Amino acid sequence: MTDWIMIILFWLSAGTLLYTFIGYPLLLGGLARYCPRPWRSAPPDEWPSVTVVIAVHNEEPYIRDRILNLFNSHYPSDRLTVMAVSDGSTDPTVSILRELQAKHAHLIVLEQARRSGKAACLNTALEHVQDDLIVLTDARQRFDPHTVETLVAAFAEPSVGAVSGALCIAPSRQPVGAGLDAYWQFEKWLRLQESRVDSCLGCTGAVYAIRRALYRPIPEDTLIDDVVIPMTIAAQGYRVVFETQATAHDPVPLDPDKEFRRKRRTLAGNYQMLFRHPAWACPGGHRLWWCLVSHKYLRLAAPFFLIGLAGASMLLADALAYRICLILQAAFYSLAVLGTVLPPPRPRLLSWASGFVFLNGMGLLGFWDYLARTYREGWRHE
Repeated sequence: MTDWIMIILFWLSAGTLLYTFIGYPLLLGGLARYCPRPWRSAPPDEWPSVTVVIAVHNEEPYIRDRILNLFNSHYPSDRLTVMAVSDGSTDPTVSILRELQAKHAHLIVLEQARRSGKAACLNTALEHVQDDLIVLTDARQRFDPHTVETLVAAFAEPSVGAVSGALCIAPSRQPVGAGLDAYWQFEKWLRLQESRVDSCLGCTGAVYAIRRALYRPIPEDTLIDDVVIPMTIAAQGYRVVFETQATAHDPVPLDPDKEFRRKRRTLAGNYQMLFRHPAWACPGGHRLWWCLVSHKYLRLAAPFFLIGLAGASMLLADALAYRICLILQAAFYSLAVLGTVLPPPRPRLLSWASGFVFLNGMGLLGFWDYLARTYREGWRHE
């Protein structure tokens, strides 16, 4: 009886992992190639007024250059407003913003006395925005000059309710960071394929745009606003598309220590979304439920299936097939360790293995953070 339970656990774990990391991307890529739903992206006859919303907290090192970067966009200056919401900043961020406001009539500065979180900043900003199109971004990144134009042009398609841009991150020189770079490239590819089929599940928090009429206030403790907001827009029947040419650049390479904190918070946010919107994961509960389960929630479960696969393989190791699988798992985890400790240059396979193990380890910690409510500490994606 015990053997049968372990056999079921082994094949359930192996099948789920293969589907999550290989089957779903292949199936999605096939649908995107043979059953695409293209959208029309074209410059309008007259560019509409746009408001760029940026939530900030103690952003003294970045805020001046960021605001100037936005105003140096190729977008018509008389149609572009920047609204900065200070979330209880205690450094000179607000002073810098006020100084810039004196020189730029289209800069609006809102202050929140206490730190309430990014979601609260977005809710506050959207109460004041008058323009029909809103661009959401962060303080550290920089837009290419054409980014706002590219985002706006995608709204030529009436069915489009939100448009995600692409974040370009400086390559990491650290062992695990190289694996995270590869993961981020894979994630962008998945979003593009989902967008070609229907809608990508989330947007790039540093660069995306929405129709103001489709925004619904989100709870102040929301961790992944760049997923929850697009999902609520898709639930209203609109598409969320991915424009790879609408680019933002992050000058700071992926740092494993910062990625450690950011990824834990993001994964805790996925658990938060799962339990706050359980119907979204059910057939009929959301039109993107299949992509949501395959892309987001099965990845949340992947660390548990990896543990189940390893445990079942050990208990069934008397049989040759399971013993071979156990050896292969041991070899893979050994590669991950080597990818972490060996100095560069190192084979890309080692970096990929270490990045994969790192991210799945973050999945376990993200689950703990959700249960312990430690995700309530802070809001910024560092």
